[in-house]
Amino acid sequence: MKVVIIEDEKPAARRLSRMLNDLGIEPIAMLHSVNESINWFYNNQHPDLIFLDIQLSDGLSFEIFEEVEIKSAIIFTTAYDEYALKAFKLNSIDYLLKPIDTDELENAVNQYKKIQSATLNPGFDFEQIKKLIAPTEKNFKKRFTVKIGQHLKMVPTDTIECFFSENKATNIHTNNDRNYLIEDTLEQLEDVLEPEYFYRVSRKYIVNINAIKDIVSYSNSRLKLMLNSYNESEIIVSRERVKDFKNWIG
Repeated sequence: MKVVIIEDEKPAARRLSRMLNDLGIEPIAMLHSVNESINWFYNNQHPDLIFLDIQLSDGLSFEIFEEVEIKSAIIFTTAYDEYALKAFKLNSIDYLLKPIDTDELENAVNQYKKIQSATLNPGFDFEQIKKLIAPTEKNFKKRFTVKIGQHLKMVPTDTIECFFSENKATNIHTNNDRNYLIEDTLEQLEDVLEPEYFYRVSRKYIVNINAIKDIVSYSNSRLKLMLNSYNESEIIVSRERVKDFKNWIG
C-alpha cells in the first residue's frame, strides 16, 4: 500500500508515520504545505491512500484539489470538533480526530482495505466542508485566571509545568514554582489544552512537554518524569500510556 502523509506539524507527521510503521505501512512521502503537496502530486505517481490534515501552513488542504486531480483515497486527520465532522460523514470521507489513537488508526486502515476499490475524493462538496469548518476552528486555551485572595491573576498556559489533581481539586504548577487552584477537572483540561504541548500521563497529571527535565525507567514498565521545578510528588507515566507518551515526545 502506497501512503502519503500531508501534515504541517512535523512532529505530528513523524508520530503518524511511526504509528503506520507499527501497522506494517511505510509512507512514501511526508508533505507539509499546500504548495509542496501540489508540486509533489504533479511530479510523482499518486498513492493509494492519503492522510490529510485540514489546516496547513499556507492554507486549507482543499486547495490542493483545486489544482490537481487526485484519485487517491483520503483519510482526514483533524482537531475539529464533532459539529464540523458532520461534513465528513455527509461526504462519506473517513477521518481521525487528533491526537490520533492507535486503535482508531488501525480501524481506519482496515476500513480502507475493505473498500479499496472505491475512490473517496473529488466529486465531494469541499465548499460545504469549508463553510462548516470555518466557524469551528479549535482555539486552545492561552491563559487561566486564578483567584488569590481578593485578586485575580492571569497565568499564561506556556508558563504552566503541569496540572495535577489532589484531594479532589485541580491545581496548576507554574515554572516559577507556584501552585494555583483552578475549577477545571483534568478531563475538561484535556479538551482545551494544545495536544502538541500537553499530555495526560496518568489519572493525576497533565504535563507540559517543555517542562520535562528528565525521563527515567521505572518499575513495571512505567516511566518517571522529572520536571524543571515541580518536585512535590512523583510523576509516573502509567504503563498503558507509555507507548503513546513515547510517540508524543517524538
